[in-house]
Amino acid sequence: MPLSAQPPVSGESYALFASLDNARHLSSLLRAVHFQDHATCFATANGLRVTVEDAKCIQANAFIQAEIFQEFSVQEQSVTFRINLSVLLDCLTIFGTSSLPGTLTALRMCYRGYGYPLMLFLEEGGVVTVCKINTQEPEELLDFDFCSTKVVNKIILQSEGLREAFAELDMTSEVLQITMSPDKPYFRLSTFGNAGSAHLDYPRDSDLMEAFHCNQTQTNRYKISLLKPSTKALAISCKVSIRTDAQGFLSLQYMIRNEDGQICFVEYYCCPDEDITEAEL
Repeated sequence: MPLSAQPPVSGESYALFASLDNARHLSSLLRAVHFQDHATCFATANGLRVTVEDAKCIQANAFIQAEIFQEFSVQEQSVTFRINLSVLLDCLTIFGTSSLPGTLTALRMCYRGYGYPLMLFLEEGGVVTVCKINTQEPEELLDFDFCSTKVVNKIILQSEGLREAFAELDMTSEVLQITMSPDKPYFRLSTFGNAGSAHLDYPRDSDLMEAFHCNQTQTNRYKISLLKPSTKALAISCKVSIRTDAQGFLSLQYMIRNEDGQICFVEYYCCPDEDITEAEL
């Protein structure tokens, strides 16, 4: 019987219990938000959300729906704890990141509740490893108050279009300027680096553009140092939704399809660079 199919230890109840036949499904998503050592895990009956923040300016959320797991149960309405994400990823990949074809690492994850460690049982090729990771008191997370009703502009691009942009634009620039408009240039990315200004335009009828909903012209700048962590999610995604609200807050939502064809999402929120004045634009 594979480890993931085995029941929890008899007589013990868990606030959170989950099992996966392929631990890579989880580790690849967590790597996409791994730009700080610590993360806050928030579990409900719908699945698991893992949140990472930096400098109260950027927040990343990995959403792993309950359907991704072979088993997933939460005994309370919600379960929240803080954990060292670096350690969690080390444990999930304890058998290595490139297994032999056809070899999967099965995972069973158990958490008894506040004050208890997160227990990982990993099995590959008949070898079982048990990891116990201390959990911490969750910290209050930044609320960007970003909801769909407040979205001013939204486009959906095939990810390859944004990957090409990050490859072509001058990353010596301190900021990335994003223009979204119902009129030309529609969607423009600009940098201002050592080699001068660079602009990349996407017409609304571009083959890479899957949806275009722009209500007003907006030009905002974002620190490239804050956006760079999101390229981890971009690298493994197939589509990206780019949204802004009236204050210029940016949402980058990456759609990621795993090896089994299941869909998960990683979302980054980033605040605009307040050091840039309207006159400079």
